[in-house]
Amino acid sequence: MRQKMFSLMGLMLFVFTLPAMACTNFLISKGASTDGSTMITYAADSHVLYGELYFRPAADYPEGTMIDVYEWDTGKWLGKIKQVPHTYSVVGNINEHQVAIGETTYGGLPELVDTTGIIDYGSLMYLTLQRAKTAREAIKIMGELVAEYGYYSSGESFSISDKNEVWILEMIGKGSPKVVKGKRNRTNTVYNKGAVWVARRIPDGYISGHANQARITTFPLNDPENCIYSPDVIGFAREKGYFNGEDKDFSFSDTYAPMDFGAARFCEARVWAGFNQVTSGMDKYTDYAKGYDLKNRMPLWVKPDKKLSVQDVIGMMRDYYQGTDLDMTKDIGAGPYQSIVRWRPMTWEIDGEKYFNERAISTQQTGFSFVTQSRDWLPDPIGGILWFSVDDSYSTVYVPMYCGITAVPEAYAVGNGDLMTFSDDAAFWVFNQVSNFAYTRYRDMIVDIQKVQSALENKFVASTPIVDKAAAEMYQTDPAKAREFLTDYSVNQGNSTVKRWKELYHFLFTKYLDGNVKEIDGNNQNPKVKFPGYDEQYYRILIEKTGDKFKVPEQDGK
Repeated sequence: MRQKMFSLMGLMLFVFTLPAMACTNFLISKGASTDGSTMITYAADSHVLYGELYFRPAADYPEGTMIDVYEWDTGKWLGKIKQVPHTYSVVGNINEHQVAIGETTYGGLPELVDTTGIIDYGSLMYLTLQRAKTAREAIKIMGELVAEYGYYSSGESFSISDKNEVWILEMIGKGSPKVVKGKRNRTNTVYNKGAVWVARRIPDGYISGHANQARITTFPLNDPENCIYSPDVIGFAREKGYFNGEDKDFSFSDTYAPMDFGAARFCEARVWAGFNQVTSGMDKYTDYAKGYDLKNRMPLWVKPDKKLSVQDVIGMMRDYYQGTDLDMTKDIGAGPYQSIVRWRPMTWEIDGEKYFNERAISTQQTGFSFVTQSRDWLPDPIGGILWFSVDDSYSTVYVPMYCGITAVPEAYAVGNGDLMTFSDDAAFWVFNQVSNFAYTRYRDMIVDIQKVQSALENKFVASTPIVDKAAAEMYQTDPAKAREFLTDYSVNQGNSTVKRWKELYHFLFTKYLDGNVKEIDGNNQNPKVKFPGYDEQYYRILIEKTGDKFKVPEQDGK
């Protein structure tokens, strides 16, 4: 049976041969937010993903139009599909109707990848955003697209929200076509095109999350208001020999993506960490998150101790296990300046023994991340906000982009630099300059970074009701003018944020040059310079490892 757990060696290979997209999502229902908005988050973590803000304008197409589909991860051409007569505008991962979609890759059983499919997980998200007005419609469209054209990717978990509901959908393919020998030695092609999947609505007042591990286990079979699934999600498992119990006992995750140490420690631990920030009682799942008690699985959703603001949710995306046993600033890997990052690879071997670093939500290889808000009391172009950022979530700035805008800031726009082309005014490169310089003296520099970060984000949050009100008044008489107003506001906030971050980089580089710390006292010609050195803990480690090698000898008479 596939339920058998992988060995430690096997799981390391399994986890680290997955696509580079290793992401984190949280899902917030209306009743769990302070203002009644729904929210989802997404950190697109990849060492080869360039952080930029996608924009797809609304468009009309003549009947019979076909469009090319390219794999989001690689740019590989996968095939052509039929275009719909009208597409909606999409800013990042939210469309003009406040529908938002995020994802994380869990992989699952490798034999279920269909290398002949046309729809990969990235295309599935963005095609659906161009076509759906509600989360339920998005689920329907996603199922129809993979059924008609085949699903190219491995197992995925999707976050799907609109202004009223939030859903988690988990999907995996059915494998590539196989040629088998039939009667009289005839060859037949066996192909179960499409995917199996299940989607569950997050109950009002609750939150959920996923981070590269399938989380839906058993699910209600006769509750279409709260659970939707492909007709063959259980039958296909029986056909493949993965499951032979009663339907009510079928677990999607245990069947298609069995839990193991790596899935818990590197993936589920991130969900646990986010939940732990806002929900008491998560300590009962600490051993599970560490990978040592896999039978005590976390629930799919939890109720937060208090309702969450957008800043609370942004805070969930800035977790490095602080305040827990896994706190990344507390072990020797943090170095002398309490760094929250660890250079890859995550696993290594010494004297035949295997070791690993923690994988936190906040990580250096984030291309972009966001928090979406969908708000039912405002017209759609105003109600949806994409709080967008690039680079490491702990040291970045989340900037508001209204879903009804018709252009994006040049600093974040596609084509302004790429992963191998530096651009001096591209948000990705400017934020990476700051974060990568900060990694050299993290404990000190992060304080200066957070001062500017907080000032900007607090300003955006405080301005939101004012911008909402002004846009809503314009929208009553001139919707186009309201969109223009929101576009100007969003573009200006994005470009000015990057400008401010460039100034911050200049400040940090000047202040912390050569490992020193200069005091800002107005004396630019001969400033006061401090030499703070390392902390006592690091010096003690140095002595422990080197003995008397660096000890100053006592001298007679002194």
